[in-house]
Amino acid sequence: MEFVLELITGFWQTLSKMSPYLLLGFLVAGLLSVWISPAAVERHLGRPGFMSILKASLFGIPLPLCSCGVIPVAMSLHKHGAGKGATVSFLLSTPQTGVDSILVTYSLMGPALAVFRPLAALATGLFGGGLVDLAEKNHNPPGKDQHGNPCTDDCCSNDKPKTNWFVRAMRHGFVTLPSDIGRSMLIGLVVAAFITAVVPDDFFASYLAGGGGLIAMLTMLVTGIPVYVCATASVPVAVALMAKGLSPGAAMVFLMTGPATNAATMATLWGTLGKRSAIAYLVSIVVCALVSGYIIDSFIFAGGYDPHQHIHEQMLPAWFNVASAVVLLGVLGFGIYRKYRRKCKGGFRHTSGLANIRPQPDGDTQSPDKTVFILAPEFWH
Repeated sequence: MEFVLELITGFWQTLSKMSPYLLLGFLVAGLLSVWISPAAVERHLGRPGFMSILKASLFGIPLPLCSCGVIPVAMSLHKHGAGKGATVSFLLSTPQTGVDSILVTYSLMGPALAVFRPLAALATGLFGGGLVDLAEKNHNPPGKDQHGNPCTDDCCSNDKPKTNWFVRAMRHGFVTLPSDIGRSMLIGLVVAAFITAVVPDDFFASYLAGGGGLIAMLTMLVTGIPVYVCATASVPVAVALMAKGLSPGAAMVFLMTGPATNAATMATLWGTLGKRSAIAYLVSIVVCALVSGYIIDSFIFAGGYDPHQHIHEQMLPAWFNVASAVVLLGVLGFGIYRKYRRKCKGGFRHTSGLANIRPQPDGDTQSPDKTVFILAPEFWH
């Protein structure tokens, strides 16, 4: 009974501290979804070279997409003319962070890591995109697919949406996005509470060279690469690990590799961009994660890190946290219900991130073996 109470307490404390920032992140994400146009993406990402890679990485940082949700968006960007380097840069930087995860990182881990995290995502995108450009010399022409044909999908249609922009923003931020990350978010909170209740306080300090160093970072690297976890859901898990003695640098390795890599991403890269791009992607995330972890432990927090102190500094009024937690649970609960209700109806509609699967002109849903991912008009317009 005591264990169950400790589990519930840990879950609620973490949820209440992060909920105001996550709700704000949902709002900003919804607004971003109606402010970005396809013409701008094609104009800025379609040409080979450093500037396209830089813009792709910068473009991906604020978007709240997980490592699976980013796949259809990235493949659509590639179809719309983004080069391989820019596509990989987007794939690397986007799942590591977003406006929601940055705010959650700020609330649970303090301002230093909240600033460092998007910078690390940017550096990873630049390094990976540049590595792919060195390995891959062929680039698609701007605004055309791999066969040189211009895009004729609905996302490039000039038809204006009938729904008000504010309604579309709120729908994306508080309905579509929670549907995508709600399950992962709740699982992350439960895992964090479980770690808090079960793992001894000195576990990492006792078994992983004081919780830091290369051994701890490699352990988090091996743990994070195959695990599927979104950028926001990974934060409470990392905080719980740090509370048990893991160094902030090793925790950053998990925060970078967990959201950025999984089997689906690697398989998609291997099949669409080629094995050299896939290998460059994996090498980039490994190298940048280890370097980031070393910088954090050796320079930023060389004197030690107290997560409770940083959380206390950012504490909002208790009543506001409680109210936000109740609202967030309602939003996530509705999102999860909506997602699984659609699945029960037997449709193949894909709602990860900012993309979906379009029906054929005759009204029949595309079969799985002929699935084509494109950006939804409600995202672009």
